[in-house]
Amino acid sequence: MSGEAAARRGVRLPDETRLAWLQLIRSENVGPVTFRTLINRFGGAEAALAALPDLAARGGRRVRVASRGAAEEELARASRLGARFVCLGEPDYPALLRPFDQAPPVLAMMGDAETAQLPAVAMVGARNASLSGIKLTRTLASELGAAGYAVVSGLARGIDAAAHEAALDTGTIGVFAGGLDKPYPSEHRPLMRRIVDSGGCLVSEMPFGWEPRAIDFPRRNRLVAGLCLGLVVVEAAMRSGSLISARLAAEMGRLVFAVPGSPLDPRAAGTNRLLKDGATLVTEAADVIAALRPLDARMRADDIALEEPGRQEPPDEPAQGERERIVEALGPTPIAVDDIIAHTGSRPGAVQLVLLELDLAGRLERHPDGKVSLLL
Repeated sequence: MSGEAAARRGVRLPDETRLAWLQLIRSENVGPVTFRTLINRFGGAEAALAALPDLAARGGRRVRVASRGAAEEELARASRLGARFVCLGEPDYPALLRPFDQAPPVLAMMGDAETAQLPAVAMVGARNASLSGIKLTRTLASELGAAGYAVVSGLARGIDAAAHEAALDTGTIGVFAGGLDKPYPSEHRPLMRRIVDSGGCLVSEMPFGWEPRAIDFPRRNRLVAGLCLGLVVVEAAMRSGSLISARLAAEMGRLVFAVPGSPLDPRAAGTNRLLKDGATLVTEAADVIAALRPLDARMRADDIALEEPGRQEPPDEPAQGERERIVEALGPTPIAVDDIIAHTGSRPGAVQLVLLELDLAGRLERHPDGKVSLLL
């Protein structure tokens, strides 16, 4: 890729800024949305880190701020493994992830980041996949790769592993639920190595040393969905992570595809349900390619840079009694921020500041539709 093309995709952050970003995202109760709010309010990660303790205290509790030493150690661990951290807005950050509020501000990546710039198709399905399901997955992944698509999956047993293996020669992206040094299942360490050695890449938003838990896999599934133009489900039971991935992909505006199966096979119950709900039926790679070709260029994201000189917002502190009115307007039922502003008559900046304080204190839940609710 030419330097001009890379420049159009973003700007590389200085090492000190990258360290501060990592320190901020590793701090307690700082998720992607909160991270963006902090950066845009304070003009940079270092200023946000300095403000974090006081903001959380005003929200009702103290929080753990990640230390500089811990962030430096994580950078060193990544380097020893041959991995690196890529920040939102940098040239190597996956293009299709950039527009989303839930896009991880910092990704750990290992391998060739250019693979993450290709138009991509995610393939997911049952861990206890049938032989015919695995065979079809290999055929689809191989043909999609030959057509210029990277194949994204979650490195699980069954369909995931078959998709990765079939796309080794053309480009595949493995997404982790834990840290890059904690693959799950551990038996896939050789597959992880083959992906990197063949020119693919591995991606995680979790810290190094993080052992994946059950609650981490939906987060992994969101990342799988965000990296692709469309998601193909080959086999899935009615209660499966693959259906979570399909739902998340649909919420992100991705195309959802499903392979039909026998009504007598419980591994086809989920895919057949997706087809009833409007997913595109797939029996060959051409079905996916025909639907995605018009999106290849259109869905590439614009550049995003969060840290810009002079972008700091004015303090907009709540007036006396205003913080209490904003908190009283909240409850366990999700509510739109605009409704809070209209109900309280508060300035938008003051409402956002109080929500940020509550969020950092672990008292606020942010919902995918942008609504918020109070954790009682």
